[in-house]
Amino acid sequence: MSFITSMIEKLALQLDAVVTIEPEYQLVGHITFKNGKKSAFSQTKFNINGFGSAELVKDKAYANYFLQKFGYRVTEGKTFFSEKLCSKFPNLRNIHDGGNYTQSLGFPVIVKPLNLSQGTLVTKVYSLEEYYTVAEKIFQINTGLIVEKFYPGNDYRIVVLDQEVFVTYQRIPLFVIGDGQSTILQILQQKQEKFIEIGRKKIIKFDDFRILQKLQQQNLDFKSIIPEHHRVYLLDNANLSSGGEAIDFSESIHPDFQNLAVKITQDMGLRLAGVDILTDDITQPLGNYTLLEVNGSPSLSHYAASGEIAAKKVENLYLKILKILENE
Repeated sequence: MSFITSMIEKLALQLDAVVTIEPEYQLVGHITFKNGKKSAFSQTKFNINGFGSAELVKDKAYANYFLQKFGYRVTEGKTFFSEKLCSKFPNLRNIHDGGNYTQSLGFPVIVKPLNLSQGTLVTKVYSLEEYYTVAEKIFQINTGLIVEKFYPGNDYRIVVLDQEVFVTYQRIPLFVIGDGQSTILQILQQKQEKFIEIGRKKIIKFDDFRILQKLQQQNLDFKSIIPEHHRVYLLDNANLSSGGEAIDFSESIHPDFQNLAVKITQDMGLRLAGVDILTDDITQPLGNYTLLEVNGSPSLSHYAASGEIAAKKVENLYLKILKILENE
């Protein structure tokens, strides 16, 4: 059973609710509350957001259009589509249009699937050749991609429910720290084992082309031995689901950023959202920032597994969600 599913099952007991979990994969469940109301969930997806708003933010390009209209500082980017889709709709921008666009933006750029989650195939691209490699991989599983300008800054997720910020954390990309003796592969294997011990499962994909690409850019490979205390990043995207780590800022986020995240959530018609922002320091008053994404079903399983305090914060959030589902 997943970390979050077991947490929901435990919290439901506090409300005298009955939870039934689908037994084979244990990711989907049904809740019958004490007052007779019923609700279903699928991992971190609850009946809390309206369908239209939830669907809108799934598509990064659509979401960015409206967010920009509302005055938020979103990433500059364009969408491009697979050959199969372009053959049906000739007016769509194709993979070669995307190649031209990457050159007009200037490298590096970020290339990512249009409507997938958890950082799947999100790649920092440094050349036209790399763009085509990534685009072809994306088009094997998705009909659209988005090319975005690269923006510097620290990557933060702010989780909002009904005008209240429950969780804020910085996301650090997958990395290893050398000991002067072990190879990168050995250290990475040790890291995977530690993740499994705390309930994060096998989230590091050793055959991920992005890891190999990142190592090559640093003139390294899996056999390289890293000096003691030296840190080497293995991915550019900071998603916890691909091996990233969290630094908690829930108690120190500046009110300006809390208000910003709440307003973004409301403007997108959501009640629950994960607002992903790039900025230098989220503890300081609002200055330069870039809004990366708004997620209508933010996954907090890896964050919750990072420690007791984090788990308690997620428990408080999910208990509030269950009470809303029960009483509204």
